[in-house]
Amino acid sequence: MTHRIRLATQQDAPALARVQRTSWRAAFRGLLSDDYLDGLDHETLTKTWESLLTRGGGARQCTLLVEQTDHVVGYSRFYPTDDEDDDSVQVGMIGSIYTLPDVWGTGVGKTLITAVLDAMGSAGYAEATLWVLEGNTRARSFYERNGWRHDGALVVDRSEVLPIRKLRYRKGLNR
Repeated sequence: MTHRIRLATQQDAPALARVQRTSWRAAFRGLLSDDYLDGLDHETLTKTWESLLTRGGGARQCTLLVEQTDHVVGYSRFYPTDDEDDDSVQVGMIGSIYTLPDVWGTGVGKTLITAVLDAMGSAGYAEATLWVLEGNTRARSFYERNGWRHDGALVVDRSEVLPIRKLRYRKGLNR
């Protein structure tokens, strides 16, 4: 099946919210509380996406999505890192990359992350980072198969529900 990668627009907000809610419920079950995951609200997520996509952000940040037969099956968003130990001119952060569970293992994620890394290189970044839940072995294996390495950074995030441990992964970009 062919995939098409394109920039997300404000009109894509409901589709992005659907992918986020569906993928989070599948990927994070057992890692985040069931109450939190079950409480993810499509309307609230759609409004958040509308706001993000309205702001734009220029060439150094964007949201890409992947479609199959005009159906959004995944997305990724990147921007300058906000990690204090990195240079935001040189290092871009992938803040999110998610696909629907029914396309896991089909190559869609590889296509999407390749497009994102190309876009980040074109935006002038020399390196890319992302944070992943320590217990998310499926995602960690995906990143490692695609050349990412844990750089030793660990953070405990207490912002949403439970204290969760996140590891930072890093990859150099070809510009």
